[in-house]
Amino acid sequence: MPTPVADLVLRGGAVHTFDGTRGATALAVRSGRVLRAGTDADVRALTGLHTEVVDLAGRAVLPGINDAHLHATWLGALWPDTLFGDHGAPGPGPERPLRTGAERRAAILKAGDLLARLGITSYTEPGLGPGEDAGSTGAFGTSVVQEYRTLAAEGLLRARVTALWLYGELDGPSTVEDYRAGLAALDAHSPDERMLRFAGVKIFADGIPPMRSAYTHRCYADGSRAQLLVHGESDADREANLTDMILAAHRAGLQVGVHATGDRAVDLVLDAVARARAEHDADLRHYVIHGDLVSPAQLTRMARLGVGLSAQAGIAVRTAGVVDAALGTGHAEQAWPLRAALDAGIPLCLTSDAPVLAPDWRREIAAADAWMGPAADPRERMAELLRCYTVHPARQDGAETWKGTLAEGMVADLCVLSADPLALTPAELPDVEVDLTILGGRVVYER
Repeated sequence: MPTPVADLVLRGGAVHTFDGTRGATALAVRSGRVLRAGTDADVRALTGLHTEVVDLAGRAVLPGINDAHLHATWLGALWPDTLFGDHGAPGPGPERPLRTGAERRAAILKAGDLLARLGITSYTEPGLGPGEDAGSTGAFGTSVVQEYRTLAAEGLLRARVTALWLYGELDGPSTVEDYRAGLAALDAHSPDERMLRFAGVKIFADGIPPMRSAYTHRCYADGSRAQLLVHGESDADREANLTDMILAAHRAGLQVGVHATGDRAVDLVLDAVARARAEHDADLRHYVIHGDLVSPAQLTRMARLGVGLSAQAGIAVRTAGVVDAALGTGHAEQAWPLRAALDAGIPLCLTSDAPVLAPDWRREIAAADAWMGPAADPRERMAELLRCYTVHPARQDGAETWKGTLAEGMVADLCVLSADPLALTPAELPDVEVDLTILGGRVVYER
């Protein structure tokens, strides 16, 4: 059998495959997939007359970055503004509603251009659907779904998109009746499942601690208590309805991402998942979104149930003061337990929640490192946090068999950096440039 010839070779740098093998200095790509990762000599035999060769000159190659919680359409509408801006807490953001299909299409494409410049090759749109058809932003309704489908069919998406359906309001209430109707009418078809996949549903269980709307076991410092966002006549009724919604999705074979920041909300999610898996033990990659006030005991239980966590370290760093003001001094230092989540074996995804924050994963890794405190081994800390933007999100997407690492046969989604991140501290990472972004073996950005 003749030796296969690569379409693209990158050599002379640091290639971090994150597949558990030894480090490499070169990578060969053929037909959009990784052909081989190894030494320059290993890859030389795969280089032919028509192979494009990139001299890394000491630069680094990573799997493409995956931001597992990013509102791309809204980001495209607001950028360069974000909800936080330069403030210590999120604001309402500028009003730039998307009123037409052309405006929504342009916003998705604008976000795609921005994300390509950041080395992002996959992201999750966490909440699109009829619950927001009358929404003021125009960035979350079913019309956005149609624009995504059209762009996927035209081959114009510049990143792989996983989407969750939303049958209530964004950051607002939902009803069991609307949710069940949505599940019954769900249409998950996609022109290309590798570029656009509808994985499941998003449910808003509660709000956020700074607004005293997280559903907690304790009272807030002012004596107030929050309630769930799921509609019901009482706390018990709302809790039962949230449970029924999670069970209905699991029975339908759908992933559930639940916005749950308060510890009482997280308990309800875990109780529902435990019940669902007792009925039918399928690992559908359910996960908690945000999980600000998750407890150590809950982390242990999440790991046992296979429940993931999608968290934003940048929000932790920025809002610690307002969380203490809401809950009482000392509570913020127990919140966002990133180190404990990783130690528990939870596949933690670090995310931006853009446009709440800017979609710069380098800053989020630096923020996570700062929040976690000093590391005994900065190189291992960096590798661990990079997995939270590559390996773990691929698992959340149910796609770890074909993306997230640079093992042989995986899709060639690559991020080339101007310097080797494993030779730096996380605090230095934001100064490293993204030089090249490759999606399925095709260059989508070059600095």
